[in-house]
Amino acid sequence: MMPLDRRHDISQPLDRLGPDETLKDRSDQLRGTIAAGLEAELTAAVPGDDVKLMKFHGLYQQDDRDIRDERRRRKLEPAYRFMARVRLPGGVLSPGQWLKLDELARAYAGETLRLTTRQTFQFHRIHKRNLRAVIQGLRDVLLDTKAACGDDSRGVMASINPELSALHAEVYALAKQASDHAIPKSGAYREIWYGEERTEPSAGPEEPFYGRTYMPRKFKIGFVIPPINDIDVYAQDLGFIAIATKDGLEGFNVAIGGGMGRTDQAPDTYPRLASVIGFIPKDKVLEACDAVMSVQRDYGDRVDRSHARFKYTIDDKGLDWIKATIEERLSFPLEPARPYHFVSNGDRIGWARGENGREHFTLRVENGRVSNFEHVALLDGLRAIARAHSGMFRVTPNQNLIIADIEPHERPVIEKLLKEYRLDRLNEGSGLRLNAMACVALPTCGLAMAESERYLPTLVGKIETILADHGLSEEAITIRMTGCPNGCARPYIAEIGLTGRAPGKYNLYLGGGFHGQRLNKMVLENAGEQAILGLLGKVIADFARSRLPDERFGDFAIRVRYAAEVKEGRHFND
Repeated sequence: MMPLDRRHDISQPLDRLGPDETLKDRSDQLRGTIAAGLEAELTAAVPGDDVKLMKFHGLYQQDDRDIRDERRRRKLEPAYRFMARVRLPGGVLSPGQWLKLDELARAYAGETLRLTTRQTFQFHRIHKRNLRAVIQGLRDVLLDTKAACGDDSRGVMASINPELSALHAEVYALAKQASDHAIPKSGAYREIWYGEERTEPSAGPEEPFYGRTYMPRKFKIGFVIPPINDIDVYAQDLGFIAIATKDGLEGFNVAIGGGMGRTDQAPDTYPRLASVIGFIPKDKVLEACDAVMSVQRDYGDRVDRSHARFKYTIDDKGLDWIKATIEERLSFPLEPARPYHFVSNGDRIGWARGENGREHFTLRVENGRVSNFEHVALLDGLRAIARAHSGMFRVTPNQNLIIADIEPHERPVIEKLLKEYRLDRLNEGSGLRLNAMACVALPTCGLAMAESERYLPTLVGKIETILADHGLSEEAITIRMTGCPNGCARPYIAEIGLTGRAPGKYNLYLGGGFHGQRLNKMVLENAGEQAILGLLGKVIADFARSRLPDERFGDFAIRVRYAAEVKEGRHFND
């Protein structure tokens, strides 16, 4: 990987350094005092600032906010537990790995798994004393939580397109290489969680690329295969858009500077869509990762964390300057971007056959929650399928699950299990419901200001009634909700977006692109359900009457001026 630029080699003192940068600098390459904190018996939390360092290990300290006030009244500390996020490049895992995740979820995580919007799994409600058992259990099946959070390269995404099996396999392999290449090299993870002895590097620094302060903020990488923009490539810090011909994969258009996070009442924070800057051959992917990440590492804001994402570095320095600096660090020039097009960012639900003849079943998992519910034993059903399945599983970027690589003669076995556990019914729903996505939010996320996962299905049901009244039940419309403005479910590119402001109150956004190509715009602020349904009812009725042939809901909202078109992220808050 590209060595440190001396401007930001924190082994040399900087004139100004934000508190999180100081913490990383003094952390002994992410070790801190985490090991001692795990042994602190008087609290279920990790004391001090180590909770921030644990994010680099894929762990978030949380508490049950449903009972926070009650515990405060009883003068008890919050009900601290931990979320653990698995590093799973491209969302691909074997049945054996699924069974291990199932086992750990039942033993330590309240008998539930959560599929995320970045194609991986989260365990929630893990007690501190069980963290090592979970992480060592993952190691048994060659999985870990390393760099799933923190100021580093997060989990790398890759398109799920089972009909293009060979191309998907090639792009997935590159995504996995990029993930393995970009994760931190510190031995802290092995020492703290596996109990290994510390060994000093034989030559050079322990982190030859990241140095002692890693990245200014998180850095997200994704690989997409047109015409389906399932990973929302324009929401990535670094996106690779596959360019293929009948002869196979040639290379990638490179897109930089996407990001969804913002802060309410902070006009200098905003979502941004990635900018396409050129084309690279497929054998240059790792070099491009190094060059792009090193520019953000060396020039990103290390004082103001709210201004530290790559999107702000690009807008501050100028796209032309950033592109030129990236090219200086490459051994080759970027070629002009090549033509491509997208048609949607959703999943094809149900059965599909790949070019190699294998079958694939995409199962809708509402908001990514895998558990045993009153009307469907989803956790049990998927365990039964994993025991019978000889192919693979693929987590989609839309929180769904593909039972992949099924040999044709094995399809009846999978179909029987889907029916036995009533999982086949999960794929029933309106075009809106099948394109809905929510973040976790309450009760576990400490940032949430309103419900999301637990509320969106109810709200969708009420919007479905309006759609049915106008003959639009089958109309595919993207709707996404988050419990705060940080954008984990990528709400700012949805045709209907909602972000939490307070219990029962949301900002409503309209006009996003159906395949993630356009930001939406706020049309209601801090609104309750009645106001939201009132405005959506008006827009939907007008859409039913006045839409153009094949016009999408988001395009219609822009054309008839229910929402202003946002052409640049910097103008999102205008």
